[in-house]
Amino acid sequence: MPEAKEAKRPVARKDMTKAQWTWKEMKRNKTAYLMIAPFMLVFTIFTIFPVLLSIILSFTTFNMLEMPKFVFMDNYIRLFLDDDIFILALKNTLIFAVITGPVSYMLALFVAWFINELNPKVRSVVTLIFYAPSISGQVYLIWKTLFSSDSYGWVNATLIKLGIIYKPILWFEDEKYTMPLCIAVALWTSLGTAFLAFIAGLQGIDRSHYEAAAVDGIKNRWQELWYITLPEMGPQLMFGAVLQITKAFGFGQVVTDLCGLPSVNYSAHTIMNHLQDYGGQRYEVGYSSTIAVVLFVMMVGSNLIIKKLLSKVGK
Repeated sequence: MPEAKEAKRPVARKDMTKAQWTWKEMKRNKTAYLMIAPFMLVFTIFTIFPVLLSIILSFTTFNMLEMPKFVFMDNYIRLFLDDDIFILALKNTLIFAVITGPVSYMLALFVAWFINELNPKVRSVVTLIFYAPSISGQVYLIWKTLFSSDSYGWVNATLIKLGIIYKPILWFEDEKYTMPLCIAVALWTSLGTAFLAFIAGLQGIDRSHYEAAAVDGIKNRWQELWYITLPEMGPQLMFGAVLQITKAFGFGQVVTDLCGLPSVNYSAHTIMNHLQDYGGQRYEVGYSSTIAVVLFVMMVGSNLIIKKLLSKVGK
């Protein structure tokens, strides 16, 4: 009998190579792998493959009509040393990211925290009100109407009526106003999926933890937020950070819809706009791939920094 038991003993990982152990685990969990296979297939085709293809094309000159020709680092040299508009777009993108990223993240978190304290029926209505601008297809039409450049625009008409101005301001044609207005619209539409994730995370916290914390000396809501709420919302905080950072660096469609492409004197031109310009209008696919790779590296780097910072929350 002891010999039979010894024969049935599972082989330890140290008795196998890494490849053998991986294959054994895959066979043991084949049902789970089968369930995630459709997602992984779609993710590979529409995310991983385009990223890898962009990296390869970034070392070529390609106009979608002729075969790509390898130029090695020429595109990167041109981008950083010979493209003044890209440097301006890089500066504008960093301004947008530094302002809209953290502000929209904190705004989504605190609005979700506030809404979570409401009555469930009221909470549903208020959530819809705050979430609606991020999914509305007419959001830009509203802002274009408010800040129309003629005297019939609501803002211009109101300012003229109050005697503050005497002629209409060309809001989206004046470089003094394009950047602030685009940032305002971005913040107004920032309560999207991350906002819903924060609400879900808040509702998933066990209320008994707050009761136990009160016994242990937690005295106010801010201490509850720091010592209980934030540590227990780690996955949602990380998910929201990734979404908000990606949205902040991918900021471009707002500028195109409000100010056109390009914006006046490139005053609100971002890396995403530069990518749209070369990829969608000039069809310089190799060069636009270089821009996309640089933007991708910036997003990944920012996400790694935020991950390190969030890992310290609650410690």
